[in-house]
Amino acid sequence: MARLADYMRDVATLLGETEHVHFVRVDPGSALLVQSVEHESLHNVQARLRADFAQGEGEAEALRAYRNIDKRLAEDNASGALFEPDGAEVIRFPGRETPQPLTFGAFTQPGTLDGVLIRIGGKDDSVPVWLQQDEALYKCTATREMACRLAPQLFKAELRVQGSGRWERNAEGAWHLKKFSISAFEVLDDTPLPAVVERLRQVPGSGWKETQDPYAVLRGLRGDAERWSG
Repeated sequence: MARLADYMRDVATLLGETEHVHFVRVDPGSALLVQSVEHESLHNVQARLRADFAQGEGEAEALRAYRNIDKRLAEDNASGALFEPDGAEVIRFPGRETPQPLTFGAFTQPGTLDGVLIRIGGKDDSVPVWLQQDEALYKCTATREMACRLAPQLFKAELRVQGSGRWERNAEGAWHLKKFSISAFEVLDDTPLPAVVERLRQVPGSGWKETQDPYAVLRGLRGDAERWSG
């Protein structure tokens, strides 16, 4: 019953117009839900369902409901569809028929992480070190010697740490850091860009003083660096 209620809730969200869409019954079969739409809301519901949800289109709330239904069907080893009263298929939920993306086992490689040191300490020789960058939280480790060097940076400037990380990719294609061992670090310069530009203009013979749009030049240099690093 609870699972059926989950489906019903998402179907109601998908259709919208909740004050004018009503549950009628469950027909014999595998959870054949029947809904009725009041005439004055029929056009709005039909317009809402014209989006290609499979391609990520549609209103955010409806798209989220579509994905919830499809994911739940996959978990239940099923697929489904939404039909009009005449039997025409409106929306297809591939569910279990969706090709599964490739997953990769964990592997280790050298790398760097940027973030502010927000936590450090522990009793073991491998000391926990936490870095935060916006919403991302990196839980790393370091030797006691490295931890002593890092400690004065707690809650200060952003750091760039070097070391060895172990990564894995999940079924959604997102990379997840399992662990990272810090071997070195540097404090990143957080000087505001206008101050950097002014400093560059004070260097004799640099050409920056004559540059009309230094920010455009810096963006171009950044683009070149990203292209070469990629």
